[in-house]
Order: sequence, then structure tokens, then C-alpha cells
Amino acid sequence: MATISPFARPLYVMLKPVGAACNLRCEYCYYLEKSNLYKDTQKRVLTEEMLEQFTREYIEAQTSPDILFTWHGGEPLIRPLSFYRKAVELQRKYGAGRRISNSIQTNGTLLNDEWCRFLRENNWLVGISIDGPREFHDEFRRTASGGQTWQKVMHGIRLLKRHGVEWNAMAVVNDFNADYPLDFYHFFKENGCQYLQFTPIVERTVNHADGRHLATLTDAADAPLSDMSVTPEQWGRFLCTIFDEWVRHDVGKIYVELFDCMLANWVGVTPGICMYAKECGHAGVMEFNGDVYSCDHFVFPEYRLGNIREKTITEMLYGEQQQHFSELKHKSLPQECKECRWEFACHGECPKNRFVNDCYGNPGKNYLCRGYRQFFEHVAPYMEFMKNEYLNQRPPANVMDRVEEIERQRG
Repeated sequence: MATISPFARPLYVMLKPVGAACNLRCEYCYYLEKSNLYKDTQKRVLTEEMLEQFTREYIEAQTSPDILFTWHGGEPLIRPLSFYRKAVELQRKYGAGRRISNSIQTNGTLLNDEWCRFLRENNWLVGISIDGPREFHDEFRRTASGGQTWQKVMHGIRLLKRHGVEWNAMAVVNDFNADYPLDFYHFFKENGCQYLQFTPIVERTVNHADGRHLATLTDAADAPLSDMSVTPEQWGRFLCTIFDEWVRHDVGKIYVELFDCMLANWVGVTPGICMYAKECGHAGVMEFNGDVYSCDHFVFPEYRLGNIREKTITEMLYGEQQQHFSELKHKSLPQECKECRWEFACHGECPKNRFVNDCYGNPGKNYLCRGYRQFFEHVAPYMEFMKNEYLNQRPPANVMDRVEEIERQRG
């Protein structure tokens, strides 16, 4: 049995009730190919029996009175509403007075009034996958037959608003929309999005015996990038341009997850997502059949922790294998990163993107490093001001009144 470390950090498990199944075929989706892991499985849905086991164990594993259930896919709304009603029933059964909340990530195309009533009545937070204006979104987010999806997603957002459901946006930044940062940002602002997450497309592909697949850290560093991946230069310009707009008008009004994480690191607080934290590994993922993996981006055989039928969630997420995965993020930083003045801000970002050599020839440097360096250099004076406001118990949003002064000081 694995050695269980002290429960010093929170534990999250992203649940995949339908695995990689989805009603769309987004060109850059990193999860569709995960169905290849379960070719011999006929019924690829989480059973109610396993749902009950997971719910009980997940609640028992928590050290905090606040518990978050996270539902993801594929497209989780493929499961009928009755499944999620059962999930809420089980949470109440095993919750024993704990404060339980739920978030679900969806492409929004299957939302209807019945779904929205359920989400509102149970206070679920809904993440909508949308990449900005129609021309950006429909470039890569298509149906299986190649049809456009933006209108259906926008209809889903309107339904959420009509029913008073709390929602946020999750967008990917690719080689196309990265060149139009203000069009991208203004779209979300104009549509009332108050919490915006965006992540860059950086995907490599390799040829295996059974076909072409996404690369893992165990694959060769020279695995080619997909055509949709952003360049470091694009990423840097994109971040700087949006930050300039945000820091002048929207601090405290629109929460941009990446900017919040940067401020957290500047202050010395662990950020809300693992990508920019010193260590990762506290957020695993469970597939429909009970297989648990180290991370949503590492659903590969070499990162499988076990199955809920064989091990408890606690054993897997606090076990030696996951502890090693967590610590490796910092321990594997190459020399250039350890010497970098900005290491505290990004901590090397996500390990999946660390596949280039540093200036000393050591492997493990982040592909997007140049873009992040540009961004950190640009935002440092503003971050220092917001850090000082925060530490003195004043609103960081005060920075909006001092932008011109900060710019004069930096010359």
C-alpha cells in the first residue's frame, strides 16, 4: 500500500461522467483521443453505483468543510439530467452538513430551460467553452459534420442569463484569435462575462503504432507542434495587450484568472490553479470507469494512479506516485529557470509545455517562456503597486487611478 502523506493540501478530482464522449469535434481538443484508452469498453458512462462510491469517498477524503465537485468531459451534458439529480441526492446523503458546491464545464449547445432550472435551483456554477466572437469560435469549434456552433453556444448563454445561473467563460487561445486580443477581450466584456479563463493551445503530436496521438513528457522533445498552437511571441503580445485594457478599466470588475494568479504569486500566496503554482498534483481526474489519473492533461497510461474499485481516492491522490508527480514540477526545472528573476511568477508553468532546452542545453524549459518573460517585464510595476495595496488592506483596483503615474515612473 502507498505511503499516505499528511493532509496538508486540498484534494480535488475532476469527474468525467461520459469520458471523452462529445457532441462536437473541436479541431484542437486534447481529450477526444482519450477514447482510444477504452476501445474495448462498451458502455462508456459512469454508473450510479460508481457515482455513489465516488461521492462517499470524495467527501470522506476532504479536510475542509467546503467541498467542490467538478464535472467535465468530453461533454458532461450528454448524461441525462436524472443522473445529476441523483448526484445531488447522494451529496446530501453523505455530506453530513458540509458545504457542497458543484461546477460543470460544457460547450453549452445542449442547454435548455429544464437544465437551467436545475442549475439555478442547485446553485451550480457553469463554465462555458467559447473562444470569442463568431469568426474566432467557429474556426475550430465545429460539429462532427463540420457545422458551426457559435449560435448554439450563444443561445445557451442567453438561457443561463435568463434563469439567473452563474457562469464563466473558458476560452482557448490559438494561432488565429491570438492575433486579435482586444476583439477577443471586448467580446466577453460586452456579453457580461465577469470571470474569464483562457489558456494557450500548445499541443505536440507523435506517431504511435496505433496512429497519431498527442505527445506526453515521455515522448521526444522534437515532436512537431500542431498548426493551431500559439507562438511564444503571439502569447506575449496577447497577454500584454489584454492586461493594458484590464488594468485601466476592469480591475475588480472582470476577473481574469491568469492575472489573478500572477497577483497571487507576486503577493506570495498559492494561486488558484496548478498551472502557475510551485507544485501541482492536487487535482486529479477520474474517468467513467473509475480510472484515476494525475491530471486532466496527463490522461496517459504512464500517469494512471489506479482505479477506485481497487484503491481509495485518498490512497491515489495522496500516494507516493502522485506526490512524486507533484514535486517533479519544481524539481525538474532546468538551470535557466532556477536563475530566472521571474521563476516565482510562473514556476515553469504547466509541465506539459516544458519540452524545449534552456540556454545551457538542459531539457525542461517551457515552450512559451519568451512570451511569459515579455508579459512579466511589462506588468511588474502594476503588480508591485497592487501587491502593496493588498498588503496594506486596500483594494488592488486602486491601480486604475494610478496607471499614468506608474507609466511615467517606468519611463
